[in-house]
Amino acid sequence: MIKETEQTGSQSILRVLALDGGGAKGFYTLGVLKEIEAMVGCPLHQKFDLVFGTSTGAIIASLIALGHNVDAILDLYREHVPTVMSQKTAPSRSQALKKLATDVFGDATFNDVRTGVGVVAARWLTETPMIFKGSVAQAHGRAGTFTPGFGVSIADAVKASCSAYPFFERTTVKTSMGEDVELIDGGYCANNPTLYALADAVQALKRDRRDVRLVSVGVGVYPDPKPSFLMRLAKKYLLSVQLLQKTLEINTQSMDELRKILFPDVPTIRISDTYADPEMATDLLEHDLKKLDILFQRGRQSFASREKQLYEYLM
Repeated sequence: MIKETEQTGSQSILRVLALDGGGAKGFYTLGVLKEIEAMVGCPLHQKFDLVFGTSTGAIIASLIALGHNVDAILDLYREHVPTVMSQKTAPSRSQALKKLATDVFGDATFNDVRTGVGVVAARWLTETPMIFKGSVAQAHGRAGTFTPGFGVSIADAVKASCSAYPFFERTTVKTSMGEDVELIDGGYCANNPTLYALADAVQALKRDRRDVRLVSVGVGVYPDPKPSFLMRLAKKYLLSVQLLQKTLEINTQSMDELRKILFPDVPTIRISDTYADPEMATDLLEHDLKKLDILFQRGRQSFASREKQLYEYLM
């Protein structure tokens, strides 16, 4: 579903929200969004025309598109994320992630969304993106065979987008065409989904770049946590976590640099601050709720330094 966009004089303003991946660090994203929602005075699906997300950003984007407010999403994160991230094996994490997706999304489909949405995953075999969308207006060709979300439930699409292999098992979804598609975390192709969102806005929806307003929210950048004695013993595992995190962070920064080159004329606010303090050390598998609540607080503080510009974009 693509809403009617706001008319400002002779221009039609299309507002885009893009949410990075980053596992448990999505608490930072929710801190930013909490303040944005309070400023605009309505659920975010009523303010943004497109909401794209990768991995943890896909969970948040999908819930926004279904009409949930940020407080409700935060409650769900506090209930489920520590449980998922505290699991010790890929099968157990995947099972906990499946339970999260099922409990949170139930049988919701992409026909149920209240605004434009994009959930980014990556095909394992063909090494290409698979983006689940809700409206044929977002299609780049093949409109005649377009089916919202390829006929996949939101729960399955989100689980796929969050399947950070090898720390989670790969996810297989069945499309309305009867295809079985094996997927991994969308962060491997676009941890920052901004370019895909802008492609929909400019190419599919045919909006003038100057009439698009982009808010891109990351998860923050933090020092690596000091490894425990057991983690030091499991050196291979520790290096794998660090490599995955570094891969996602490089991907995120690369996408943002490309956005600046390819879409310099799209007014953009990027929110994702860097923290050097040792006490802010964390990673995508963080499951200490006290630390996750600190990330939420940091996100709220990051909003404050962009509040004036955000007000101009959104009000």
